[in-house]
Amino acid sequence: MNIKTIFCNKFLNKSLVTSWNKSLRRQFCISSKTFERPFILGIETSCDDTGAAVVDAKGNILGDCVASQLRQHLAFGGIIPPVAAELHRQNIEKVVNTALSDSGLKIEEIDSIAVTNRPGLALSLSVGLRYAKHLARKHGKSLIPIHHMEAHALTVRMENDVPLPFLSLLVSGGHCLLSICKEIDKFLLLGESIDDAPGEAFDKIARRMKLRNLVEFRNMSGGQAIEIAASRADKSREFDFPLPLARSKDCQFSFSGLKNTANRFTYFQEREHGTAKDDVFPGYENLCLGLLKGITRHICHRTQRAIEFCEDQKILGENRILVVSGGVACNDFLFTAVSQLGEQYGYKVLRPRRKLCTDNGVMIAWNGIERYKIKSDVLENFEHVMPLGKCKLGESWLDKVSKRQLACKWAKIPILRDED
Repeated sequence: MNIKTIFCNKFLNKSLVTSWNKSLRRQFCISSKTFERPFILGIETSCDDTGAAVVDAKGNILGDCVASQLRQHLAFGGIIPPVAAELHRQNIEKVVNTALSDSGLKIEEIDSIAVTNRPGLALSLSVGLRYAKHLARKHGKSLIPIHHMEAHALTVRMENDVPLPFLSLLVSGGHCLLSICKEIDKFLLLGESIDDAPGEAFDKIARRMKLRNLVEFRNMSGGQAIEIAASRADKSREFDFPLPLARSKDCQFSFSGLKNTANRFTYFQEREHGTAKDDVFPGYENLCLGLLKGITRHICHRTQRAIEFCEDQKILGENRILVVSGGVACNDFLFTAVSQLGEQYGYKVLRPRRKLCTDNGVMIAWNGIERYKIKSDVLENFEHVMPLGKCKLGESWLDKVSKRQLACKWAKIPILRDED
């Protein structure tokens, strides 16, 4: 059904759409853009953002709303799960109703409801899942449980022609994963973090450095603050960070050593400069640059081995595509470095636009669309679906990668030339 049909039926049949917002009416008049079923409502509450969106089969975003909790959690110095869950409870109904209202559709016209149920903070996941089940029961809709990281990986297909299979690098506050997206519902895990995630490391180090005490960084995430500070560094006074897992010929990640090194540098700099308790030591920008390069270099090294594994095993065929997604993919320094790496192997490196890299309802709705089309986990009976705080991504190929013991001749990445 296209927009013209729906728009006309607004006046001819009250059982169809009864209210279109001004922006959609204007869009109809200007471009006669067509929308196609299915219409999927996506709900996301895996961590600290309450998101909901309505997306159609073509990837048109009909309605989208996100309630961020960033400022509240910055005041606590980190995410407090019970606080996050309570804020989700306060926001969930309003966020979903806003997304539906902006879409111009009633809940009765939604074909199915997609909701994140894994992985994430269990208390937060429970809020979104309970509300999605409530709506599905009340309005007779099917439910599509969504893996949060799968949704991140596949979002890029909403706005780009990305055939399957492709290589995926997922970098966020809770995960760092290398995987092959073989099919919409089949992933092959090549590497994961054995301790911290990059976003987690950025946040903890920024908190230890007390960057939030500087006015310009007060309302930023740790990763964003470190990236901006690093852009102002004196490169001649940069701090050197070790390369984690240098002897491990696999695709695993580790960020705890980099975090501890940054904390030690901070301690010694504060002591050397006699920095007051709530102040930031002079030259903090140089430490931020060293840290950013250290984390980026480590991610590039593991990603290079994943690329060489894919070439060795001929898994991707002619699809030399690397998708970078997750909240940390917003980091331009990191994305530039990975893009420069990909170019050397003839890989096209893509990421969703910034708004869709961070947690949102759109990516959940789009994953719901792709699953709905192939009838994968579209559940009429969904009472057994539970929130899963921890959940692996796809089928583990960690041992296969490790057994190959691929020795890589490390690529020279221009943006990291001082490191390599």
